[in-house]
Amino acid sequence: MWILPNSKQFLKAGLALFLLGFTSFSLVYCIQPLLPELTRTFSVSATQSSLALSLTTCLLALSILLSSAFSQALGRKGFMFCCILIAALLNFLCALVPSWSSFLLIRTLEGFILGGIPAVALAWASEEVHPEHISKIIGLYVSGSAFGGMVGRVGMGIITQYLSWRMALGILGVVCFCCAFSFYYLLPASKNFTAHKGKSLFFHFNIWKNHLATPTLLKLYGLGFLLTSIFSGIFNYMTFRLSSTPYHLNTTQVSLIFLFYVFGIVSSSLTGKIADYIGQLKTLYLGFFLIFIGSLFTLNTSLFWILVGIAHLTTGFFMAHTMASSRVSITAQTYKGHATSLYLLFYYLGSSTIGSLMGLSWQAGGWHAVIMTTSALMVVVCVILWSKSKVD
Repeated sequence: MWILPNSKQFLKAGLALFLLGFTSFSLVYCIQPLLPELTRTFSVSATQSSLALSLTTCLLALSILLSSAFSQALGRKGFMFCCILIAALLNFLCALVPSWSSFLLIRTLEGFILGGIPAVALAWASEEVHPEHISKIIGLYVSGSAFGGMVGRVGMGIITQYLSWRMALGILGVVCFCCAFSFYYLLPASKNFTAHKGKSLFFHFNIWKNHLATPTLLKLYGLGFLLTSIFSGIFNYMTFRLSSTPYHLNTTQVSLIFLFYVFGIVSSSLTGKIADYIGQLKTLYLGFFLIFIGSLFTLNTSLFWILVGIAHLTTGFFMAHTMASSRVSITAQTYKGHATSLYLLFYYLGSSTIGSLMGLSWQAGGWHAVIMTTSALMVVVCVILWSKSKVD
């Protein structure tokens, strides 16, 4: 029995997944604006303070594969609920620890726990929502992710300015703890899920290998990798550009660029409707086209046109991510949790590798070199999209 649009279950599921996206992304990225505060509190260097985020995302990426396997035996809804609950408690605990080593340990554990959410959420949607409408429900999850990423970055900075970073983390932990129970109440119980217990690790490796051997899925994984590589690279080094000559924006002003995630909230929630009108593949094209146009706008030295470019970039990114992740769920005929976990693994690897290595381009040739690098990646995207259109 499928969950269909305009039903009470669809509304509850949409709200539940929005909360799920909000909690997971806000807990991951809440630490980003607090890094300077951590350097002062724990007397560590800027490089050491960045471990509070990089260790979290690294363990998150690794645990995504494991979570897709475990949830096959434990069930979807209860697994996601436990992940949110534990992660929220760990975030609250971060506000209390006195030492840097303890802080890093808790953040690492938090990342590992949060890895249980993304792949399982997409798998639940692909199993319970009618395939023709899955992009709508995933769009709401991505909208919540965008909102969580925005609140985690901007909101924590504002709270810290008036209270303290410990209070900011504690408040977010309490909010996400409450969201966990709201999520559990709202999300409809699984009706199309079949548990697979007692499976060996070799069994799961075979499933992942079969998915990687599927050409269409492999292309979607490549798109996910390139998508977040481009987006993370531009956002990472845009902060350096805006804080240097001729802009000289302070840290608070630079952090406000993350308010443009509002465009992502809107675009991801509308992606399903756009796909219904122009088709799923054309919607994917549109998302990457907006990313490319947005990156070109940022070459302008005018702050106004840079912000216009960021708006286009953010809109296109969340549209393309919603569409690509939806296509993975639709394309995989069996073991959808394993398929989506691979997509998210490639997605986060793009952010942690190419997104970070783009700093070499920034150091070598400034902003023009960054955009040249992302444009080269867009050429690879075009090749994948062209080859994919031949198959579809």
